[in-house]
Amino acid sequence: MYKEMNNRMILLEESAYNKVLAPLKKATINTLFARTVIEKHLQGKVFVDDVNSPNTFYIVHPYGMSLLFGNPDNEEFNRQFKEHALNKDKSRDKYEWMQVFPDSWDDKLKDLFGSDLVKYSDNSNTAKGKVELNGRVNFKFNQETYFAFKQNTPKINCKIVPTDKEIFNDMKGSVVPMFFWKDAEHFCKHGVGFSLFYDNKLASTAYSAYIHDNYLELGIETVGEYRGKGLAQYACSVLIDYCLQNNYEPVWSCRFENTASLKLAQKLGFEPVPKRTYYKLPC
Repeated sequence: MYKEMNNRMILLEESAYNKVLAPLKKATINTLFARTVIEKHLQGKVFVDDVNSPNTFYIVHPYGMSLLFGNPDNEEFNRQFKEHALNKDKSRDKYEWMQVFPDSWDDKLKDLFGSDLVKYSDNSNTAKGKVELNGRVNFKFNQETYFAFKQNTPKINCKIVPTDKEIFNDMKGSVVPMFFWKDAEHFCKHGVGFSLFYDNKLASTAYSAYIHDNYLELGIETVGEYRGKGLAQYACSVLIDYCLQNNYEPVWSCRFENTASLKLAQKLGFEPVPKRTYYKLPC
């Protein structure tokens, strides 16, 4: 999907990813998806300003998320990044959702993109060919709120089982485990998930999108015909219980405009922290 970029925006070889991990760990935002690439759990792309002593970094996860971080004042890198972000070289064939760190990047990108940066609108035509400014919400998990949720949640007639290789491959949707793991074997060995069957049919799967250190970020998908029935909360609850039993801190994040995910997160005990900017790069 991405072509190599020369000069000051350089595609980094996987053998040199160790040069990125220490700077990445200094970022005080949720970078689990970026660590998945750097630690080679899933193949992505990493661009830097200098191969030997990088200070500016751009990490792309294959699902369509990216992180721009480090020194925001490398003008040659920024110039080439602008061309790439606006997809002038036609190297990107799908939308990309980008976070930045530190916050000084926001002012830098505002100046860099100028009129090519537009705010989120329900009319997608207004952002055609431009970078769209959105918001992303991270959350902090509150056990007391979660336990209160469990106590007051009615039982339903369903079956919830560990997500195995067959379920991994059968689960369809836009946010399913296969987009976050190499394959079913890789997922079953290094990840975890729980799938809910309703009327004896696969309806919803909650799974680990990323696991690093003692953090586990939740992914959730519900089959279209079963949405709106409140099934996702039950699958998520089993995964959260797994986190608590195994000393993982459950992590949740989503776009500010994703009201369904926002509501589900808060119901499960996740409390939103200050919203961050989120850039939708055009294809």
